[in-house]
Amino acid sequence: MKRVNKKMSISDQTYDLLRQSIVSGEFSPDQELREEKIAKQIGVSRTPLRDALRRLSMDGLVVLRNGKPAKVATFTIEGSLHLMEVRSLLEMHNLRTITPILSNEIIEQLRDNVTHQRKAITKEDYEAFVELDRDFHLLLTEANENKKLQELILQMNSGDYRAFIILSNTLPQSAEAACDEHEGILEAVEEGDVERAVEAMDVHMNNIVKRITQYHT
Repeated sequence: MKRVNKKMSISDQTYDLLRQSIVSGEFSPDQELREEKIAKQIGVSRTPLRDALRRLSMDGLVVLRNGKPAKVATFTIEGSLHLMEVRSLLEMHNLRTITPILSNEIIEQLRDNVTHQRKAITKEDYEAFVELDRDFHLLLTEANENKKLQELILQMNSGDYRAFIILSNTLPQSAEAACDEHEGILEAVEEGDVERAVEAMDVHMNNIVKRITQYHT
């Protein structure tokens, strides 16, 4: 594991280093994260380390336990499928609302996002792809006046969702297909075709489920 650079924020660097170690597989699911050992490895005190662990727990990547070392979160298919069922309903309902009113400005932002998705895949930067994937779906909510729906879709595309996508280790196999599906959603939205947009989103959600179960059965 790398060590921190004293010229930069220790807390942020500690968070970034631990997150990268989890994303890269250096730390495996369910592995205990013993504070004394990790603090020594990366050259920090317990305070920034504990702050980083709290932030990682909010990301859904770490589980904090009273009186015991934190551990890397464990990917479960059952929990992921339940989350995807709810997310699918929200995303398709949102498209029915926003497709007829989406501005050219947001469409351009979506197009730019998809372009950067493809660049991230080419570079095998799957952490960047996850961020762009989330942003694509959040951009689709910007025209929706229902702020509660926006918050729920943000929740569905953050925290636990990002964690299980990362921990499932399916991104190298699935990112390009997911990007193609985003392209299909975007094309339907650009044309103002509500039913085709909703159908494309439904296909995308179902394919996410298929990819998760395919690689973990």
